[in-house]
Amino acid sequence: MTVAVVLAAYGVLAALCLPRLLRRAAWADRAPRLAIAMWLAAGASVIASAVLSALAVAVPAAAVGHGLAELFAACAALLGDETALGSAGARAGLAVSGLLLVRVAAVGASVLFGARRERRRHAAALSPLGRHDLDLDALVVDYDECLAYCLPGRKGHAVITTGALRSLAPEQVAVVLAHERAHLRGRHHLLLAAAETPALAFPRLPLFEQARAEVARLVELLADDVAARRHQRIHLATALVRLATGKTPAFALGAGGETALTRVRRMLHPQAPLGRGERAAGRLAVTALLAGPAALATAPGVAAFLAHHCHSFLPF
Repeated sequence: MTVAVVLAAYGVLAALCLPRLLRRAAWADRAPRLAIAMWLAAGASVIASAVLSALAVAVPAAAVGHGLAELFAACAALLGDETALGSAGARAGLAVSGLLLVRVAAVGASVLFGARRERRRHAAALSPLGRHDLDLDALVVDYDECLAYCLPGRKGHAVITTGALRSLAPEQVAVVLAHERAHLRGRHHLLLAAAETPALAFPRLPLFEQARAEVARLVELLADDVAARRHQRIHLATALVRLATGKTPAFALGAGGETALTRVRRMLHPQAPLGRGERAAGRLAVTALLAGPAALATAPGVAAFLAHHCHSFLPF
Protein backbone atom coordinates (compact mmCIF):
# COMPACT_ATOMS: atom_id res chain seq x y z
CA MET A 1 0.00 0.00 0.00
CA THR A 2 2.93 2.33 0.68
CA VAL A 3 4.12 1.97 -2.91
CA ALA A 4 0.65 2.78 -4.22
CA VAL A 5 0.52 5.96 -2.14
CA VAL A 6 4.01 7.03 -3.23
CA LEU A 7 3.20 6.41 -6.91
CA ALA A 8 -0.06 8.33 -6.65
CA ALA A 9 1.66 11.22 -4.89
CA TYR A 10 4.38 11.30 -7.51
CA GLY A 11 1.79 11.38 -10.30
CA VAL A 12 -0.02 14.33 -8.75
CA LEU A 13 3.16 16.30 -8.05
CA ALA A 14 4.59 15.59 -11.49
CA ALA A 15 1.38 16.64 -13.25
CA LEU A 16 1.38 19.94 -11.35
CA CYS A 17 5.09 20.78 -10.98
CA LEU A 18 6.89 19.33 -14.00
CA PRO A 19 5.36 21.86 -16.45
CA ARG A 20 7.01 24.74 -14.57
CA LEU A 21 10.39 23.01 -14.50
CA LEU A 22 10.32 22.02 -18.15
CA ARG A 23 9.12 25.41 -19.38
CA ARG A 24 11.99 27.08 -17.56
CA ALA A 25 14.51 24.88 -19.34
CA ALA A 26 16.51 27.36 -21.40
CA TRP A 27 18.16 24.54 -23.35
CA ALA A 28 14.94 23.32 -24.99
CA ASP A 29 15.26 25.53 -28.08
CA ARG A 30 18.87 24.38 -28.50
CA ALA A 31 17.88 20.71 -28.53
CA PRO A 32 14.23 20.40 -29.64
CA ARG A 33 14.44 16.64 -30.22
CA LEU A 34 15.59 16.04 -26.65
CA ALA A 35 13.00 18.49 -25.30
CA ILE A 36 10.21 16.64 -27.14
CA ALA A 37 11.39 13.37 -25.61
CA MET A 38 11.40 15.01 -22.18
CA TRP A 39 7.83 16.29 -22.45
CA LEU A 40 6.48 13.00 -23.78
CA ALA A 41 8.41 11.00 -21.17
CA ALA A 42 7.00 13.22 -18.42
CA GLY A 43 3.45 12.56 -19.60
CA ALA A 44 4.07 8.83 -19.92
CA SER A 45 5.57 8.81 -16.44
CA VAL A 46 2.46 10.35 -14.91
CA ILE A 47 0.12 7.92 -16.67
CA ALA A 48 2.33 4.95 -15.74
CA SER A 49 2.45 6.01 -12.10
CA ALA A 50 -1.36 6.19 -11.98
CA VAL A 51 -1.80 2.76 -13.57
CA LEU A 52 0.90 1.12 -11.44
CA SER A 53 -0.45 2.75 -8.29
CA ALA A 54 -3.81 1.11 -8.90
CA LEU A 55 -2.18 -2.24 -9.70
CA ALA A 56 -0.06 -2.05 -6.55
CA VAL A 57 -3.28 -1.99 -4.55
CA ALA A 58 -4.61 -5.08 -6.36
CA VAL A 59 -1.47 -7.26 -6.61
CA PRO A 60 0.52 -7.86 -3.41
CA ALA A 61 4.27 -7.34 -3.58
CA ALA A 62 4.91 -10.80 -2.17
CA ALA A 63 3.20 -12.40 -5.18
CA VAL A 64 5.57 -10.57 -7.49
CA GLY A 65 8.62 -11.48 -5.46
CA HIS A 66 7.99 -15.18 -4.96
CA GLY A 67 8.08 -15.99 -8.65
CA LEU A 68 6.12 -16.02 -11.88
CA ALA A 69 4.06 -19.03 -10.94
CA GLU A 70 2.85 -17.38 -7.76
CA LEU A 71 2.21 -14.15 -9.65
CA PHE A 72 0.06 -15.90 -12.26
CA ALA A 73 -1.76 -17.75 -9.52
CA ALA A 74 -2.44 -14.46 -7.72
CA CYS A 75 -3.77 -12.88 -10.91
CA ALA A 76 -5.98 -15.90 -11.59
CA ALA A 77 -7.28 -15.71 -8.06
CA LEU A 78 -8.06 -12.05 -8.43
CA LEU A 79 -9.97 -12.71 -11.64
CA GLY A 80 -11.75 -15.93 -10.69
CA ASP A 81 -11.95 -16.27 -6.94
CA GLU A 82 -14.83 -14.48 -5.29
CA THR A 83 -12.94 -14.42 -2.00
CA ALA A 84 -9.98 -12.64 -3.55
CA LEU A 85 -12.21 -10.28 -5.47
CA GLY A 86 -14.16 -9.59 -2.32
CA SER A 87 -11.44 -7.16 -1.32
CA ALA A 88 -12.64 -3.65 -2.07
CA GLY A 89 -9.05 -2.52 -2.59
CA ALA A 90 -8.31 -5.24 -5.15
CA ARG A 91 -11.48 -4.52 -7.09
CA ALA A 92 -10.91 -0.80 -7.06
CA GLY A 93 -7.28 -1.20 -8.13
CA LEU A 94 -8.09 -3.44 -11.06
CA ALA A 95 -11.01 -1.25 -12.13
CA VAL A 96 -9.02 2.00 -12.00
CA SER A 97 -5.98 0.60 -13.83
CA GLY A 98 -8.20 -0.95 -16.50
CA LEU A 99 -10.21 2.23 -16.99
CA LEU A 100 -7.07 4.34 -17.31
CA LEU A 101 -5.58 2.06 -19.97
CA VAL A 102 -8.85 1.85 -21.89
CA ARG A 103 -9.28 5.63 -21.74
CA VAL A 104 -5.79 6.32 -23.11
CA ALA A 105 -6.13 3.67 -25.83
CA ALA A 106 -9.57 4.87 -26.93
CA VAL A 107 -8.60 8.55 -27.07
CA GLY A 108 -5.34 7.72 -28.84
CA ALA A 109 -7.16 5.74 -31.50
CA SER A 110 -9.69 8.54 -31.91
CA VAL A 111 -6.92 11.13 -32.37
CA LEU A 112 -5.02 9.05 -34.92
CA PHE A 113 -7.98 7.91 -36.98
CA GLY A 114 -9.74 11.27 -36.77
CA ALA A 115 -6.70 13.11 -38.11
CA ARG A 116 -6.23 10.49 -40.81
CA ARG A 117 -9.85 10.87 -41.91
CA GLU A 118 -9.55 14.67 -42.08
CA ARG A 119 -6.32 14.45 -44.07
CA ARG A 120 -7.94 12.14 -46.59
CA ARG A 121 -10.90 14.49 -47.01
CA HIS A 122 -8.57 17.42 -47.49
CA ALA A 123 -6.44 15.52 -49.99
CA ALA A 124 -9.55 14.59 -51.97
CA ALA A 125 -10.64 18.24 -52.01
CA LEU A 126 -7.19 19.33 -53.25
CA SER A 127 -7.07 16.82 -56.10
CA PRO A 128 -9.08 18.88 -58.62
CA LEU A 129 -7.32 22.09 -57.57
CA GLY A 130 -3.69 20.99 -57.61
CA ARG A 131 -1.05 19.32 -59.71
CA HIS A 132 2.05 17.41 -58.67
CA ASP A 133 5.20 19.28 -59.63
CA LEU A 134 8.01 16.80 -60.30
CA ASP A 135 10.75 19.41 -59.92
CA LEU A 136 9.46 20.56 -56.54
CA ASP A 137 8.20 17.10 -55.52
CA ALA A 138 5.14 18.80 -54.06
CA LEU A 139 1.48 19.35 -54.79
CA VAL A 140 0.98 22.87 -56.19
CA VAL A 141 -2.48 24.27 -55.45
CA ASP A 142 -3.92 27.24 -57.31
CA TYR A 143 -4.60 29.56 -54.36
CA ASP A 144 -3.66 33.19 -53.78
CA GLU A 145 -2.82 32.90 -50.07
CA CYS A 146 0.84 32.22 -49.23
CA LEU A 147 0.78 28.72 -47.72
CA ALA A 148 3.09 25.73 -47.43
CA TYR A 149 2.32 22.63 -45.38
CA CYS A 150 2.41 18.85 -45.52
CA LEU A 151 -0.18 16.12 -45.23
CA PRO A 152 1.55 13.31 -43.28
CA GLY A 153 0.72 9.64 -43.46
CA ARG A 154 1.57 6.62 -45.57
CA LYS A 155 1.21 8.65 -48.77
CA GLY A 156 2.27 11.94 -47.24
CA HIS A 157 3.28 14.84 -49.43
CA ALA A 158 4.12 18.53 -49.27
CA VAL A 159 1.63 21.18 -50.44
CA ILE A 160 2.45 24.68 -51.62
CA THR A 161 0.17 27.31 -53.11
CA THR A 162 0.72 29.37 -56.23
CA GLY A 163 0.56 32.42 -53.99
CA ALA A 164 3.61 31.13 -52.10
CA LEU A 165 5.46 30.40 -55.35
CA ARG A 166 4.86 33.97 -56.50
CA SER A 167 5.88 35.48 -53.16
CA LEU A 168 8.98 33.38 -52.41
CA ALA A 169 12.29 33.26 -54.21
CA PRO A 170 13.39 29.83 -55.54
CA GLU A 171 15.87 29.29 -52.68
CA GLN A 172 13.14 30.16 -50.18
CA VAL A 173 10.76 27.68 -51.79
CA ALA A 174 13.46 25.01 -51.56
CA VAL A 175 14.07 25.55 -47.83
CA VAL A 176 10.34 25.68 -47.04
CA LEU A 177 9.77 22.36 -48.80
CA ALA A 178 12.79 20.93 -46.99
CA HIS A 179 11.08 21.95 -43.75
CA GLU A 180 7.91 20.11 -44.78
CA ARG A 181 9.82 16.99 -45.84
CA ALA A 182 11.50 16.98 -42.43
CA HIS A 183 8.03 16.72 -40.89
CA LEU A 184 7.17 13.84 -43.21
CA ARG A 185 10.40 11.88 -42.70
CA GLY A 186 10.36 12.43 -38.95
CA ARG A 187 6.69 11.35 -38.65
CA HIS A 188 6.09 14.39 -36.51
CA HIS A 189 2.33 13.87 -36.70
CA LEU A 190 2.79 10.86 -34.42
CA LEU A 191 4.62 13.01 -31.87
CA LEU A 192 1.75 15.48 -31.96
CA ALA A 193 -0.75 12.65 -31.50
CA ALA A 194 1.25 11.34 -28.53
CA ALA A 195 1.01 14.77 -26.90
CA GLU A 196 -2.62 15.31 -27.90
CA THR A 197 -3.89 12.01 -26.49
CA PRO A 198 -3.30 12.58 -22.74
CA ALA A 199 -4.42 16.21 -23.03
CA LEU A 200 -7.79 15.03 -24.35
CA ALA A 201 -8.01 11.94 -22.15
CA PHE A 202 -7.31 13.88 -18.94
CA PRO A 203 -8.24 17.53 -19.59
CA ARG A 204 -7.19 20.48 -17.46
CA LEU A 205 -4.05 18.80 -16.11
CA PRO A 206 -1.23 21.34 -16.49
CA LEU A 207 1.41 18.86 -17.61
CA PHE A 208 -0.64 17.46 -20.47
CA GLU A 209 -1.90 20.87 -21.61
CA GLN A 210 1.61 22.33 -21.64
CA ALA A 211 3.06 19.25 -23.32
CA ARG A 212 0.59 19.54 -26.19
CA ALA A 213 1.53 23.18 -26.81
CA GLU A 214 5.26 22.68 -26.36
CA VAL A 215 5.52 19.60 -28.58
CA ALA A 216 3.64 21.45 -31.34
CA ARG A 217 6.15 24.30 -31.06
CA LEU A 218 9.21 22.08 -30.77
CA VAL A 219 8.46 19.96 -33.84
CA GLU A 220 8.56 23.17 -35.87
CA LEU A 221 11.96 24.04 -34.40
CA LEU A 222 13.16 20.53 -35.17
CA ALA A 223 12.03 20.77 -38.80
CA ASP A 224 13.70 24.18 -39.05
CA ASP A 225 16.98 22.69 -37.85
CA VAL A 226 16.79 19.84 -40.37
CA ALA A 227 16.09 22.26 -43.22
CA ALA A 228 18.91 24.58 -42.11
CA ARG A 229 21.47 21.79 -42.46
CA ARG A 230 21.34 22.03 -46.26
CA HIS A 231 20.02 25.56 -46.79
CA GLN A 232 20.97 28.98 -45.55
CA ARG A 233 19.23 30.16 -42.42
CA ILE A 234 18.55 33.59 -43.88
CA HIS A 235 16.43 32.05 -46.65
CA LEU A 236 14.33 30.14 -44.13
CA ALA A 237 13.95 33.22 -41.92
CA THR A 238 12.77 35.35 -44.86
CA ALA A 239 10.33 32.67 -45.99
CA LEU A 240 8.91 32.34 -42.48
CA VAL A 241 8.13 36.06 -42.41
CA ARG A 242 6.13 35.74 -45.62
CA LEU A 243 4.33 32.60 -44.43
CA ALA A 244 3.57 33.88 -40.92
CA THR A 245 0.02 35.06 -41.67
CA GLY A 246 -1.06 31.89 -43.49
CA LYS A 247 -3.57 29.58 -41.80
CA THR A 248 -2.53 25.93 -42.03
CA PRO A 249 -5.24 23.25 -41.68
CA ALA A 250 -5.43 21.95 -38.09
CA PHE A 251 -4.58 18.37 -39.09
CA ALA A 252 -1.55 19.39 -41.20
CA LEU A 253 1.96 20.57 -40.37
CA GLY A 254 2.91 23.94 -41.82
CA ALA A 255 6.02 26.08 -42.08
CA GLY A 256 4.17 29.24 -41.06
CA GLY A 257 1.74 29.79 -38.22
CA GLU A 258 1.80 31.52 -34.84
CA THR A 259 5.38 30.53 -33.98
CA ALA A 260 6.89 31.75 -37.27
CA LEU A 261 8.13 35.13 -36.06
CA THR A 262 9.82 33.73 -32.95
CA ARG A 263 11.46 31.10 -35.14
CA VAL A 264 12.76 33.85 -37.41
CA ARG A 265 14.76 35.27 -34.50
CA ARG A 266 16.06 31.79 -33.71
CA MET A 267 17.22 31.32 -37.29
CA LEU A 268 18.94 34.71 -37.42
CA HIS A 269 20.59 34.35 -34.00
CA PRO A 270 21.40 30.64 -33.59
CA GLN A 271 22.59 29.37 -30.21
CA ALA A 272 25.32 26.83 -29.67
CA PRO A 273 24.06 23.22 -29.52
CA LEU A 274 24.17 21.30 -26.26
CA GLY A 275 27.43 19.70 -25.27
CA ARG A 276 27.89 15.96 -24.78
CA GLY A 277 27.53 16.22 -21.03
CA GLU A 278 24.30 18.19 -21.29
CA ARG A 279 22.84 15.76 -23.80
CA ALA A 280 23.84 12.80 -21.63
CA ALA A 281 22.16 14.43 -18.62
CA GLY A 282 19.02 15.00 -20.68
CA ARG A 283 18.91 11.40 -21.86
CA LEU A 284 19.40 10.23 -18.29
CA ALA A 285 16.46 12.37 -17.18
CA VAL A 286 14.26 10.91 -19.93
CA THR A 287 15.27 7.40 -18.88
CA ALA A 288 14.51 8.18 -15.24
CA LEU A 289 11.07 9.54 -16.13
CA LEU A 290 10.21 6.45 -18.16
CA ALA A 291 11.71 3.82 -15.85
CA GLY A 292 11.10 5.49 -12.47
CA PRO A 293 7.48 4.44 -11.84
CA ALA A 294 8.14 0.86 -12.96
CA ALA A 295 11.25 0.63 -10.78
CA LEU A 296 9.35 1.94 -7.78
CA ALA A 297 6.43 -0.41 -8.38
CA THR A 298 8.65 -3.49 -8.67
CA ALA A 299 10.97 -2.58 -5.79
CA PRO A 300 8.88 -4.38 -3.11
CA GLY A 301 8.63 -7.44 -5.35
CA VAL A 302 12.38 -7.52 -5.86
CA ALA A 303 12.90 -7.13 -2.12
CA ALA A 304 10.45 -9.97 -1.45
CA PHE A 305 12.20 -12.15 -4.03
CA LEU A 306 15.59 -11.53 -2.43
CA ALA A 307 14.26 -12.18 1.05
CA HIS A 308 12.54 -15.40 -0.07
CA HIS A 309 15.29 -16.90 -2.22
CA CYS A 310 18.64 -15.48 -1.20
CA HIS A 311 18.91 -17.81 1.79
CA SER A 312 19.37 -20.72 -0.68
CA PHE A 313 22.59 -19.13 -1.94
CA LEU A 314 24.06 -18.69 1.52
CA PRO A 315 26.36 -21.43 2.90
CA PHE A 316 24.74 -21.32 6.33
